Amino acid sequence: MLKDHTYEEIRKAAIDILMGKEQQLRHKPTQFRSFMVGTAEVIQRRDPSSRPEPSYCGDPRLSNNDELLFQEMFWDLFRQGIITLGLDMQNEEFPWFRVSSFGKKILENQNPYFFHDVSSYEAVIKQNIPDIDEVTLLYLKEAMQAFMSGCMLSSSVMLGVAAEHSFEQLLETIAGNSKHEPTFKSVFKERSILHKLNKFKKILDQHIADFTPELREDLDTNFSGIIAIIRNFRNESGHPSGKIISREQCYILLQLFIPYCKKIYQLKKFFENAV
Repeated sequence: MLKDHTYEEIRKAAIDILMGKEQQLRHKPTQFRSFMVGTAEVIQRRDPSSRPEPSYCGDPRLSNNDELLFQEMFWDLFRQGIITLGLDMQNEEFPWFRVSSFGKKILENQNPYFFHDVSSYEAVIKQNIPDIDEVTLLYLKEAMQAFMSGCMLSSSVMLGVAAEHSFEQLLETIAGNSKHEPTFKSVFKERSILHKLNKFKKILDQHIADFTPELREDLDTNFSGIIAIIRNFRNESGHPSGKIISREQCYILLQLFIPYCKKIYQLKKFFENAV
């Protein structure tokens, strides 16, 4: 009997095929079935205990349950815009398919914050920010889920909420530090998040010499610039401005949030330990 695998195991093998990491395949993955056979090949190499029985034509096989999961995964990739139907103008329809132009940008991305689904996004975040607050993480996962569902405005709103939540946590940390609380006291008096951000950054710049080289590195880029972008899109999304955020823009925002949040937690650690 063939061994069953998880959705994530199947998706990981399939993604690696699309990325070109797995090229020693019996068939070029240009059709649904050849893609599924290639995924079975990769899984067999990675998990010898699977011992998949070949099909009548000698091709590796997935279990019946895995085939159903592969079918779900294939159409998930289609809905997420990673693949599109049709190989070329001579083979325009299913079962032919190809990686979309958007999919190529994602799969060829050399950014260290690479992800392609909710679980991989969460993994990258936790790798870079191990002690991230669970509430912030909840908003980020919601943002990624909205992105995968094609709801770009909803995704950017959730990113904005996550950015504000992480910033407010930083302010709470400073408020609990008797040495630095007086320096930033004027920030706490501001009512809007935008005014708090601007006031905080102004004071931060005045005391930049007090910070470690690690904190000073890319502070402007990873803090003020990124949160300004996220806030801008969140405001435009949260009000009936009519501006539409593209899939590419939203994916970039999801990436930019990670170094921004990493810098926030570096600042939190500094103010927690400063005496």
